[in-house]
Amino acid sequence: MPGMTSARRIGRAVKRSRMRRAGESAYGLLLLLRQLVLAGVVALLVAAGLWASWHPAQQAMATGGRGTLTVADCSRERCTGSYAPSAPGAAPSDHVILEQALGAHQGTKVPVARGDGDEVVRAGWAGLLRACLPLGGALLLAAVVVAGGLRLRRTARVTGLLGLALLAAAALTM
Repeated sequence: MPGMTSARRIGRAVKRSRMRRAGESAYGLLLLLRQLVLAGVVALLVAAGLWASWHPAQQAMATGGRGTLTVADCSRERCTGSYAPSAPGAAPSDHVILEQALGAHQGTKVPVARGDGDEVVRAGWAGLLRACLPLGGALLLAAVVVAGGLRLRRTARVTGLLGLALLAAAALTM
């Protein structure tokens, strides 16, 4: 460019810098779009965990329809037995199903809340923590996305520890 006038050199430099800025802007837009998509994935994971936990948690914390399950038989998937309501005047049942493996022996009494039909769910803190298992798993998955995709290490660490604590608390109350 030795034979160029200074005005032509400046014109080319300005043109190059505009193109460079446009390229940088497009790259920045792609980075922003990536962050937004990954934040949406995290929000979707946590929302799905909350959705899956909501109905069982409501049943576990319900004050009406509480009683005691006397375990008659327990398999890996469910326990069956008789239901004795704690409210006076409510009808007992000889055969109810608890869709959770308790590892309980015959004759063990478990506090439950009456669900739909012959189904019951655990009541109290144990039932609430058991109902929140999907939320704990969703928090662990979200922590992986937050750490790897969003590059927010501290937030991912807190999210993962919350999910792990929820899963551990549920396992301890079983």
